[in-house]
Amino acid sequence: MPNLSLIYFLLIFYSGPLIGQRITTDEERIEELNLEGPLPEKLLRTRTACFYHYTLTPKELQEVQLTFQRTGIDAIIHFELDKLFASKDVTKAFIDYLAKREISNLVFIEKSDEDYRITITTFSAQENILSPRQPAWSTSNRLLTEALKTLNRAAANSQKKQNLLINDMPETDATIDPIVGKRNEFYATDLTVDPLAVPKTGDEAIDKELEEIFKNNYPLKFKMTEPGVPEKELRRQGQLYVMGFIYTRGSVAKELLGYDMSKSESALLSVTYPEGQQQLKNLPSNTTIFKFYFKHIDSGNVFLGTKWDADTTWQQALLNHIRGMKNELRIN
Repeated sequence: MPNLSLIYFLLIFYSGPLIGQRITTDEERIEELNLEGPLPEKLLRTRTACFYHYTLTPKELQEVQLTFQRTGIDAIIHFELDKLFASKDVTKAFIDYLAKREISNLVFIEKSDEDYRITITTFSAQENILSPRQPAWSTSNRLLTEALKTLNRAAANSQKKQNLLINDMPETDATIDPIVGKRNEFYATDLTVDPLAVPKTGDEAIDKELEEIFKNNYPLKFKMTEPGVPEKELRRQGQLYVMGFIYTRGSVAKELLGYDMSKSESALLSVTYPEGQQQLKNLPSNTTIFKFYFKHIDSGNVFLGTKWDADTTWQQALLNHIRGMKNELRIN
């Protein structure tokens, strides 16, 4: 689980109307729902997307899908849950994908040391995906089979099954691409003349630290911008690039950002600069990391840098990206 300082950073960094949502831990997003609500009234006659904890086994996923099939829940696609809120760009890409596939319902399957929790709510294709206190049906049990039986009974007692042609196997191979423009594994040379927007978080202490990092390490033009300002408005104000980042497991971050994931790796090699000097760091692939990038607002082109420079704190990940950029562009 991420520590409290990281959670707090995420809560404030993505607050505001930029995309109309907050990025928090998966558990917190679900806890904000009204978990005493009914099942969505069209659950058994419309399409559903399922988001599951990444430690669920293939056997457990098969059990889930077969229960959905018997119940009448047409779960046409399954995703690992920690992808959904990895960044504002990722969340927006999910919204577009789910709307295109005419999804009406969302199922969340969480797994902890104590139990499994199944939560079901509606999907409205709005920018926040989930709203605080949005009605949701939920059940928990230490056994997945028992939680699924509870779901089956609840659905059978409240709705008529109208979904009949449901897949036997869960579909888990859909690709979500959060990059609207071109993906670039180098730095934007235009930043030597064009300004970079650095969105504030709304927290005075973190904003001060964020600004100090840029003042002391970023030698090019930048502007601290107010929290929640839409990118179109940033462009109108004269900003051509904006800072972005992704926060999730390292392997998931690399996948979402389009890196080659054909080789299964238990650890990911990251370039870091803990004392200003380049070093290599091995981070387990399931470690939660930050990875920064700069995005061209007009085109949506994303500049990831020449090396994987993720790290476990936002401060070090940002410094890694800035220092790598300075080295590659040979600027002081």
